[in-house]
Amino acid sequence: MLGPLKWAFSMRDINLIRAPFNLGLRPLRSGHEPGTWRAPQALTEAGLVEALAPVQVIDLERPAYSIEPQPGTKLRNGPAIRSFNLRLADIVADAVGQAAFPLVVGGDCSILLGALAGARRSGPLSLVHVDGHSDFRHPGNDDDNLPLSSAAGMDLAAATGRGEALLTEWPGIEGPLLRDDQVVQIGERESRDVDYAWRDLEATEITPVDVFAARELGAAGVLVKAEPVLARGGRHWLHFDVDALDQAVMPAVDSPGSPGIDSDELVAILGELVARPGCVGMNVTIFDPDLDPTGELAIWLVNFLRRVFVPLAGTSGR
Repeated sequence: MLGPLKWAFSMRDINLIRAPFNLGLRPLRSGHEPGTWRAPQALTEAGLVEALAPVQVIDLERPAYSIEPQPGTKLRNGPAIRSFNLRLADIVADAVGQAAFPLVVGGDCSILLGALAGARRSGPLSLVHVDGHSDFRHPGNDDDNLPLSSAAGMDLAAATGRGEALLTEWPGIEGPLLRDDQVVQIGERESRDVDYAWRDLEATEITPVDVFAARELGAAGVLVKAEPVLARGGRHWLHFDVDALDQAVMPAVDSPGSPGIDSDELVAILGELVARPGCVGMNVTIFDPDLDPTGELAIWLVNFLRRVFVPLAGTSGR
């Protein structure tokens, strides 16, 4: 089955969208600025363009990071996060409208919202959220008394309509970006902890496949679990946070952890998902070059993505 799907997908063109972004992350210490904004450039220098052969490369301007509160919101950098995502939505909508494949390389996880907002302009879709964290923090389950909240831990909650209007209401889209039953979350590693904070996700219609189940099921079993959601939506967006990998393999993320999904199994999962004709685009998030001083992990990640996309880059005649 994989061969025909990959041949069908290989006829589409990648639009590489480089999104230098870190506004959804908290500073780890006084004076610190998260380094995820450097990921697009670091991966480019590691050979991303040569590996994927995109027909178009689009660069967004890096927004300024601030630790100061903003009027009317508890979100750190809230208005700037929305502005950036509105620009990203326009770019993604244009790519999808031209039957291209937008690959958004960030950046922190809150860029998912702009990507979804753009893809939704051409109709409903489902989301496959591959992430070592379910990012389901929202006012209904958050007891954090800090003055500012970090949007990067809220992207899935916001995409399903939970949280501040800055992240949940988007031009031209009535209601949330996604219904709960249009989402499968793959890779959560804290779901079986006694102190897991976002257990209310289990009361929703989101389909969870935590990292423990993913390791037991293998790639084929994970895809079987995702199939009802994919079939329901017809079209889907793919979110890949590189912290879904084990920290022994990919430590250059803001919240590394173990266990993670085996890298070969993850290539198989992501490769099948992007190969499906219904996949309208993908985003890659949370790689932090500041935690990769030798550049070796950037090279590893580029090779990983090449393996995911090799049918597209290798069989389309480019």
